[in-house]
Amino acid sequence: PANAEIVLEGYVNPGERKLEGPFGDHTGYYSSVDYYPVFHVTCITHRQNPVYAATVTGIPPMEDAYIGKATERLFLPFIKILIPEINDINLPVEGVFHNLCVVSINKKYPGHAKKVMFALWGLGQMMFTKIIIVVDADVNVQNIEDVLWVTGSRVEPKRDVVIIENAPADALENASEFKFLSSKMGIDATRKWKEEVNKELNLEVAEMSEEIKKRVDEKWDKFEFG
Repeated sequence: PANAEIVLEGYVNPGERKLEGPFGDHTGYYSSVDYYPVFHVTCITHRQNPVYAATVTGIPPMEDAYIGKATERLFLPFIKILIPEINDINLPVEGVFHNLCVVSINKKYPGHAKKVMFALWGLGQMMFTKIIIVVDADVNVQNIEDVLWVTGSRVEPKRDVVIIENAPADALENASEFKFLSSKMGIDATRKWKEEVNKELNLEVAEMSEEIKKRVDEKWDKFEFG
């Protein structure tokens, strides 16, 4: 391409593999040494003073984190076309994007959170997502403090945690027992409907009304707190 900085020309022999690695990766760990296809370079062409695009990887957050977050925003509209009940998604940098997904939904029926988990696992490379946490639409998934609060207060592990065994895993998955296979965990941190529990759950949030907040603000200077 005329606007390329650097052009590599060469060929790949089908079936030819050589050992590669280990490399420091975006997971924060070194990747395993493994066999990969070989690219034989026959020619290198470049501009005068070309720009070589690269990122430094390691324990997140690193430079590649911003690429991952951009991908999250770019793909969200397409994900919402396929799963319209989704409100927002957060692929936390610390979760290296394919290890953790927090998704908020407009819950419409009992078991809806589990439906969304499986729908996401069925979307392209979302199949590599190790852990999915589903919350209600009123939870800001970009605020991890809010996510942890509802996960701790609205989840009953026996009822709300789904474990799937022998599911597809990323090549960089370092915790699984087998190559390209790992278990998945889905966590339903939504408010439970009466059809989903055997008793009425009191999940009314203890929060001041806007009227009370306004009255406190108006009288704050009179309180003389120093």
